Amino acid sequence: MRLEDLNDSQKRAVKYTDGALLIIAGAGSGKTRVLTNRIAYLIEECGVDPYNIMAITFTNKAAREMKERVETTVAQGAGAVWVSTFHSTCVRILRRYIDRIGYDNNFTIYDTDDQKSVIKDICKKMNIDTKMLKERAIMSKISSAKDELKTPDEFELEAGNDYNLRRIAGVYREYQKTLKLNNALDFDDLIFKTVELFQSDAEVLEHYQDRFRYIMVDEYQDTNTSQFKLVAMLAAKYGNICVVGDDDQSIYKFRGANIYNILNFENVFTGAKVIKLEQNYRSTQTILNAANAVISNNIGRKSKSLWTDNGEGEKVNYTLYENGYDEAEGVASGIAEYVRDGWNYNDVAILYRTNAQSRALEEKLMIHNIPYKIYGGQNFYQRKEIKDILAYLKTIDNGLDGQAVKRIINVPKRGIGNTTIDRLQEYADFNDITFWEALVNAKDIDTIKNAALSKLEPFVDLIGRLRAKEEFMSLKELAEAVIEDTGYIESLSQNETVEEVEARRENLDEFINKVVSYEEGCKEAGEEPTLSGLLEEVALIADIDNLDESEPHVMLMTLHSAKGLEFPIVYMTGMEDGLFPSYMTIVSDDSTEIEEERRLCYVGITRAEKILNLTSAKSRMVRGETQMNAVSRFVKEIPPELMDNKPPAPRYQPVVADKSSRTISAPKKPYLASAGTGSFGALGISKGSEAVKGGKPDYDIGDRVRHVKYGEGFVTDLEPGPRDYKVTVDFDDAGQKIMYAAFAKLEKI
Repeated sequence: MRLEDLNDSQKRAVKYTDGALLIIAGAGSGKTRVLTNRIAYLIEECGVDPYNIMAITFTNKAAREMKERVETTVAQGAGAVWVSTFHSTCVRILRRYIDRIGYDNNFTIYDTDDQKSVIKDICKKMNIDTKMLKERAIMSKISSAKDELKTPDEFELEAGNDYNLRRIAGVYREYQKTLKLNNALDFDDLIFKTVELFQSDAEVLEHYQDRFRYIMVDEYQDTNTSQFKLVAMLAAKYGNICVVGDDDQSIYKFRGANIYNILNFENVFTGAKVIKLEQNYRSTQTILNAANAVISNNIGRKSKSLWTDNGEGEKVNYTLYENGYDEAEGVASGIAEYVRDGWNYNDVAILYRTNAQSRALEEKLMIHNIPYKIYGGQNFYQRKEIKDILAYLKTIDNGLDGQAVKRIINVPKRGIGNTTIDRLQEYADFNDITFWEALVNAKDIDTIKNAALSKLEPFVDLIGRLRAKEEFMSLKELAEAVIEDTGYIESLSQNETVEEVEARRENLDEFINKVVSYEEGCKEAGEEPTLSGLLEEVALIADIDNLDESEPHVMLMTLHSAKGLEFPIVYMTGMEDGLFPSYMTIVSDDSTEIEEERRLCYVGITRAEKILNLTSAKSRMVRGETQMNAVSRFVKEIPPELMDNKPPAPRYQPVVADKSSRTISAPKKPYLASAGTGSFGALGISKGSEAVKGGKPDYDIGDRVRHVKYGEGFVTDLEPGPRDYKVTVDFDDAGQKIMYAAFAKLEKI
């Protein structure tokens, strides 16, 4: 332990050992160094038994790294320090004492597939249509309830008269009964049941309170209600709790993180000491000044201002491009120039708000022969939804690619099993024909029963219809038709969360952009765009060798994935209102939504050590439509004197939602209208824009409407979305339903 290597604030945090302590650790302020030295100080200077020290992290990786650092810092006894994640801690406690709340100690932990299977069986038993109330949605609601420590009874009470929530409450109750019967816990139960154990058994609680007399929690801004409750109970006897975090980096609200755990720490732990670590060891002062300026616009935060001894550094580079393709070209060209100047590919990271934005960047990097890797994700053309639509297009093109046909023969699910596919392949092999030809002639195959034929024929007909459309449609229209006619998005929503569906939808939107750019490129070259030509171009782009991890490469990632990482050179792309911050947060009535986006921007800025590049585009293609974009408000929040290029004043007025009338302009051809929030790429004006699905529905709040399945009811809410209007109807018999106008087909009475 070398306290002389710490700054004054860090030393104070290390030496404050008795009572509650909140360490506000700004980005790059050396919080891990403080935590490990604090553990060492407790052991070596205060004489605390390592057995009585607990350090909690969020990931196994962080726990391993902290344990290693403690072992190198502490002379002896480090192995007895309890360094673990929340869930690992709870498993160890429950393995010993869960029998006290009615479970066997050898309980099973259910994974997501196990959970889904149980939920599916319960829904079947309760006659719940999982096409209307999806299993993943139910699982998500139950998980959120457990994070908030809500029992089925409490969940039902809060559901009130909401029909769907009451049904979910019923599923939740049955789900817990089933788990108990099978002596099983799910992931969320690990913390939930530990809290329950502590609440019901004072002896067990006191045992662990005496065990963990000194508690430290890392990344405290990411804790949810159940995690907060757990550590609060453990610390209640001795009060020696030290939490480390940065409210300005709280970006996981969608995962259940509660920023108020850190904002209200002093209110919960009376007399708590607050120490701010504001000296940054990562970035230049200019980068920090930019980050400070942006985040200062948030109201819900603890005031702090990062500073450094690293020097002023270069100004923030801001570049406004004509369009998204120019932006991608500019980024790739810029990286190539950095490398010529002596930087390494490993020095560079490209950050973006959504995964879909990677497509144009990936293509330009490949053209420039710049090696890259997608951090925490897949390359664009390796994503399931993109491979699926490409398989459809290959099948439409010639049908010779048997692998492509096999990939989509049951996507979306048509009840075509592997046995049927095997028999088709056997027939093809025997007769030396393609799989597609066997499929077309399936009625001649003796081993294929009529039941299977009834499922194969609609698929063949679908491909036939799409081939007919190819004759008179543009490639863009054909790609849209594939997505529409197959019901692809709707099928995804049956098995995936709203967030997952939205990410895939955004990627499909981006693929449409690729199709349009191919068509435009052909026209500029005086060539006829063809489906074969499109597929050939995509194949050449997508066919890249697997990256050698040992070789230098540029990192591409979402802003969320970038948290905790740092790079000498950072590009933040797509800095436009409607993209970042997202359109939905801009029009949201909840001001905390835009503040979360601003914290995400702060995280992005503070990843940069030496050079920060911000880029945006005047126009960007969104689902094949050119859309004008306003420069992100976050860019405008950076003082001009810190930037190389001042953001221009907008030459146009962005479209702003009129919340009183609840009307808004949106791009035409909302072919992906479905449940969930949208990727309405930017707040702006679409060329030739028209209202969603031809305009606002002919009914309004208070009107009585009729649905083909649910009967009659009153419209209680009508809200515009990026692709469609979200309609809430209180049906006379079916209760409350939230639908989208394009799918609901409601008739005004």
